[in-house]
Amino acid sequence: MHLTHLAVVMPAFNEAEGIRGFVDEIRASVSPLVERVTFHIADDRSTDATASAFDDVADVTVEVQPLNRGHGPTALAAYRAGLAADPDVLVHVDGDGQFHGSDFPRLIAALESQDADVVHGVRDGRTDPWYRKVLTGAVGLLIALAAGRRIPDVNTPLRAYRPDALRVLVDAVPADASIPHVHFSLAEARAGFTVRYLRVESIPRRGSSATGTMWGRAAGVALPPKRLRRFVAVALGEAWALSLGPSAPLRAIRRPEPVTR
Repeated sequence: MHLTHLAVVMPAFNEAEGIRGFVDEIRASVSPLVERVTFHIADDRSTDATASAFDDVADVTVEVQPLNRGHGPTALAAYRAGLAADPDVLVHVDGDGQFHGSDFPRLIAALESQDADVVHGVRDGRTDPWYRKVLTGAVGLLIALAAGRRIPDVNTPLRAYRPDALRVLVDAVPADASIPHVHFSLAEARAGFTVRYLRVESIPRRGSSATGTMWGRAAGVALPPKRLRRFVAVALGEAWALSLGPSAPLRAIRRPEPVTR
């Protein structure tokens, strides 16, 4: 297996402590498989040095967003930047670095060997607070009922896509969507995308500052922060309007005709 061009896309917010080391780790892991790898980071108006962390790195492009809009819109901006580079394969991962770089070749190999449209990295050993895990489980149950089957780790941020399949999803989801990966997962199941699942280890966020991650830090907090509670309310309404309701527009997504590879 050898690819001409791999694009790795990342949404990021205040990840200056760990993001450069994470990118270096990914690059070292995938370089034997690809002729060229490029990194496309959408920075959600970080208040630290994330935006300038790669000023001297040729294969990394950082696009600072016009406004701080949260994870969903920033992830979609990263996807669009990666697609514009016209890669053979595109991998999305969050900039907080909660995965091993060594899992990226496994993800790409699964996409290639199983002729999939997308491979989801299913997280084992998540270190998120309990309420994040409960939220993921509840969303997974809701989506399973809508899709007619269980989708492991429905909101995983680690995904490898064929560009032709990804464009259909990105074009259909509004640029300001809060939960694009939930919409993607449900649309993939309904539209008959060839989806594969790969178990990967989830590790703690890289970096120790209290300002990092797009969700905010919550060490020692027993209850969900207000920001997350507000987000859940918005996300449920969005899920119904775009994906779950009887007239939801994302019900119309269809798998594209396979491109000869």
